[in-house]
Amino acid sequence: MLVRIIKNKTVKILFCSLSLILGSATFSYAAVVPPNIQLADKQEITRNNFSEPGSLDPHKSEGSSEFDILYDFFERLVATDKEENIIPALAERWETKDNKTWIFHLRKGIKWSDGTSITAHDVVFSFRRLVTPDTTSPYGSYLIQATVVNAHDVLSGKKKPEELGVKALDDETVEIALERPKAGFLNMLAHPVMSPVSEKIIKKYGSKWTQPQYFVSNGPFKLSEWIVNEKIVGVRNSYYWDDKNTVINKVTYLPLSAYKADFNRYMTGEIDISNGGPSEFLPMVKEKFGDQLHVKPILGVYYYLFNTQRPPFNDIRVRKALALALNRSIITDKILGNGQKPTYDVVFPGTGGIYLKHPDYASWTQEQRVEKAKELLNEAGFNKNNPLKFTLLYNTSDSHKKIAIAASSEWKKHLGVEVILQNQESKTQNDTMAQGDFEVTRYAWNADYSSPTSFLDIFTSENTNNYMRYQNKKFDQWVLKADETNEPADYQQAIDILNKEFPAIPVYYYVRVKLIKPYIGGVHIDSVGHISTKKLYIIKH
Repeated sequence: MLVRIIKNKTVKILFCSLSLILGSATFSYAAVVPPNIQLADKQEITRNNFSEPGSLDPHKSEGSSEFDILYDFFERLVATDKEENIIPALAERWETKDNKTWIFHLRKGIKWSDGTSITAHDVVFSFRRLVTPDTTSPYGSYLIQATVVNAHDVLSGKKKPEELGVKALDDETVEIALERPKAGFLNMLAHPVMSPVSEKIIKKYGSKWTQPQYFVSNGPFKLSEWIVNEKIVGVRNSYYWDDKNTVINKVTYLPLSAYKADFNRYMTGEIDISNGGPSEFLPMVKEKFGDQLHVKPILGVYYYLFNTQRPPFNDIRVRKALALALNRSIITDKILGNGQKPTYDVVFPGTGGIYLKHPDYASWTQEQRVEKAKELLNEAGFNKNNPLKFTLLYNTSDSHKKIAIAASSEWKKHLGVEVILQNQESKTQNDTMAQGDFEVTRYAWNADYSSPTSFLDIFTSENTNNYMRYQNKKFDQWVLKADETNEPADYQQAIDILNKEFPAIPVYYYVRVKLIKPYIGGVHIDSVGHISTKKLYIIKH
């Protein structure tokens, strides 16, 4: 039986028979074509990925431009269905007696895209590689968040990767040991960075293993072609364990970050799934293509991050002043206009079924916020004679540029702040943030799993995504406690600290906007905004 700890109460959940689990997984995780639908002869699809991925190595990836592709190329021990329930994937079943030691049983006969066997040893290698310091994974701390035994000491170099709490009991059985029960542990395993990778291929080709001629994956698609800044092509993986329930034979991902180019190519039929087009076209799109427009709120927040170790942003008053003076409604209503909602805190409402209180200033008028911002900035020593000056970094995109212009205009108008705008390609910006070579930068965070912890963790002191270099021991303690108890009151204590210290400016909650051709069937946008190509099919048209 599975024993799950929920809010300090022990609840026993009996597994149904294995055959029923597999039946549910096959139905929910595959393309389901209604009997009255006639399929097109050519099952090939083109999607706009919006930007060039920094890497197709699961352990080197950190954003949606990578994850949206990795979901198609790789599979993990578990997956999620349309209702966000955990279902079997590479592992056909699992069990735990205490929510600390988990045993996963791999499917028999599963193979890599080169036809070689996937074993429990590959899973162990992959988990170890994620936390090995030399890997320098942006998600290196992910297994620390998952409370895997010794993950912290391995990542910090105090212990060897072999001491990580993951081991192969035999070729088909993996044991994962946790330091304590972890809320949402199974959900964490469904994330792309938890994808097993081939030990043999990586040891043979090193960093070159993601090149098409060497690339090996375990999901419904494998890499066929990669022309940087032009396209990535995936073709059906015949060795995938559930290939019989995959319909699409070829998927092409384009890195178009310009909304107009994306929209124009959608209109000419070159793209089947676009990013919704420019906001100024939205009224026309709604009128003429309403049945093709898909808007889905997702577990994501748009931010501006402060480098809290660099003056003057080591001063809470400066950070708070900029946060208060930013008129978020101008950004959501006039610049974006796709249903985004302003936010004043960093956790998407209702994540994990938990709703937290917003800070007091969320209910103030914008005039009240501006007046308080002026007072704080003056206290910090900035005024007409000594205006605050800084560089605002954003990754290259029409919408990010428009938002940055609007934000800098608001700060200039109300506070006399002088902002220099700087843009970099996504990969370069990520490197810049990792090196701490910025003052204020655009950022976004989509929850890795449905829990407030996934939003709060990136602000903890030792998290590898803590580009703010924010340090607060009390905050760390509350996040840790909330992660154990899953109590709303504990999450509230943690977020209240962030709402007082402003390591970031939350701007708006994300929606995922897509234009999708009416002949694409099986469309489902999940809570993190992903559309699984495996579930799609093309209707004869």
